Amino acid sequence: MWFTLLTLNTNPIHFDQVYASKTEFGRPLVDSTFTLALVTGLSVADISQNAINLGWDKVRLPHPVFEGDTIYAKSEVLEKRESRSRPHMGIVRVKTTGYNQEGKIVIEFERTIMVYKRNASPYKG
Repeated sequence: MWFTLLTLNTNPIHFDQVYASKTEFGRPLVDSTFTLALVTGLSVADISQNAINLGWDKVRLPHPVFEGDTIYAKSEVLEKRESRSRPHMGIVRVKTTGYNQEGKIVIEFERTIMVYKRNASPYKG
């Protein structure tokens, strides 16, 4: 599984079929940091294409992700305000939820981003 190697997680539950088959899950799990990166990435086009990530909070993983799962994401803006230190930017806090193909929530987190105001972005495309 290429994503496990990418995240450098050596826990055998992510790559050892025999080991994983003896766990309650019965098969390898997708590494949770990969799931966080994937679902964050799914939200970039809609939420943070023109932003700088400031951090994640309240990360929860209520259901495992397995190889072959299809993951979807949706985000909700929780709060927005002007940046105190950068008048050409704002601070936005969003809640993002990732779902698998069965509609089960696999990850939830809040993310804070600093976004350029209209006409202040270095990207004009």
